[in-house]
Amino acid sequence: MTTFQQARSFLLDHRTDYAAAVAGFRWPDPVPFNWALDWFDAELATNSNRNRPALWIVDGVTGREEKPSFAHLSKRSNQVANYLRARGLKRGDHLLLLLGNVVPLWEVMLAAMKLGLVTIPATTLLTPEELRDRLDRGRAKAVVAAPDQIAKFKGLGGDDLLRVVVGHAQDGWLNYDGTALQSDVFTPDGPTQADDPMLLYFTSGTTAKPKLVRHSQRSYPVGALSTMYWLGLQPGDIHLNISSPGWAKHAWSCLFAPWNAGATVFVVNQPRFDAKSLLTTIGRCGVTTLCAPPTVWRMFIQEKLADYQVSLREVCGAGEPLNPEVIDQVKEAWGLTIRDGYGQTETTAMVGNSPGQAVKIGSMGRPLPGYVVAITDADGHPAKEGEITLKLGDARPAGLMQGYQGEGGKLSGADGEVYRSGDVAFADEDGYLTFVGRTDDVFKSSDYRISPFELESVLLEHDAVAEAAVVPSPDPIKLAIPKAYVLLTAEADRSRDTALSIFRHMEARMAPFKRIRKLEIVTELPKTISGKIRRVQLRRIEHQQDQSDTLRGLEFREEDFPELKAAPAKDD
Repeated sequence: MTTFQQARSFLLDHRTDYAAAVAGFRWPDPVPFNWALDWFDAELATNSNRNRPALWIVDGVTGREEKPSFAHLSKRSNQVANYLRARGLKRGDHLLLLLGNVVPLWEVMLAAMKLGLVTIPATTLLTPEELRDRLDRGRAKAVVAAPDQIAKFKGLGGDDLLRVVVGHAQDGWLNYDGTALQSDVFTPDGPTQADDPMLLYFTSGTTAKPKLVRHSQRSYPVGALSTMYWLGLQPGDIHLNISSPGWAKHAWSCLFAPWNAGATVFVVNQPRFDAKSLLTTIGRCGVTTLCAPPTVWRMFIQEKLADYQVSLREVCGAGEPLNPEVIDQVKEAWGLTIRDGYGQTETTAMVGNSPGQAVKIGSMGRPLPGYVVAITDADGHPAKEGEITLKLGDARPAGLMQGYQGEGGKLSGADGEVYRSGDVAFADEDGYLTFVGRTDDVFKSSDYRISPFELESVLLEHDAVAEAAVVPSPDPIKLAIPKAYVLLTAEADRSRDTALSIFRHMEARMAPFKRIRKLEIVTELPKTISGKIRRVQLRRIEHQQDQSDTLRGLEFREEDFPELKAAPAKDD
């Protein structure tokens, strides 16, 4: 038994014993290891479950299903690897992947690992200019894309860029169907080292252009053992993670974590999100584990959940902290507690409410096995509230990125004694962490620190509020005042009376210094493809006072309502 198998078995055996799992877990040794060859092929595709579905894709419109087995994906990925090798790709070359949730996405990911390629997963929503950046800074030598992406590449990339389309060949693009003509037996060109680069993710941060996060052949595949543990996955599970390709959470929960456990990856493709249809499919297909971003959970609770008969055992949330009333409604309907978790593109799951443990509503849980987490102040000293940091050196977790890749391949950001996450959390006496916000999301108003999430949680308790985002609005006296962008439920009126009701709701529940002073009722909130609200975009609108932006709605100010009580001057 390899050290990877030993570590996996240990976590499965202690899935509900948090103390024992944390005390006894050790990351597998960083020995030569190719996850696609040494785990997927050697174990999943050859054991007694080899013919069980590795992947189950349901078309949400037609109902058509695809259910390739572990053995089938092993052979198909061998063919794809041989195809790419025959066209000149070799270990260390970079491949840009632009596909939706279709079977070839998983075939290419496995094939690239086998060859030792560095995959650059990207969303199909990228603009041509963004693709140019991926090709240039990502140094891509090949691209595998969907047919609707071809037009974006006009004028992009040189003649030496290998272009493969999953569809009809055209304009210098090769047809992916040609992979089926290759041998389904693959022979690697040598051992894969733990530190060989494997993934490059472009992630937004505080820089003008996205940072390049580089992961190794060890960091995401092996590091995802912590994600498997948090999700509570077991062999034979049918796991649905609602996430789009191109983002790290997709690799977390639609690839490495479920297949580490030997579970089936379940996907429902919907051209437009439909909570009713998705809930019906979850019940019909016997999904056992579900992970969804808060946006989806908030849409789910708009339905009468108790009417949907489901086989769910574990339900999780990630991307942003969950609000208490969402957790309460799901528990009342299904008897299940949504377990929040936390991680980044730069890491696998590092904090979470693990199965069988007491869940503190509002907390994202405790450090997961293999992660030594500290909360530190600006000077690096231990603090009750501060930045989430990871101890490195001998305590370095396998799931941490190699670093941010800069010019010439130089790495930074994950060296030294600690890794600084840029996220702020509060630690209670039991070691549970509560998310406060990004270091650039928390803001001050009259020298008071304001957490957007705290205010958003209270806003969402109002019956008329479906979603909310709080950002600082410039103020000549207080520097900034809290402003809420609010998306109402379908039944609520976009009116002065509704705005007054929301102001009164906040007045009754928040200290004066934290109250919302401005409210804008909108028809849309800006979001990433994974469902996170883009507060940075709303902050920019406020800073620039751009009244022409298409996101603008009906703005109301606290002073527009004489009916409201005046806040005491000392708290203003």
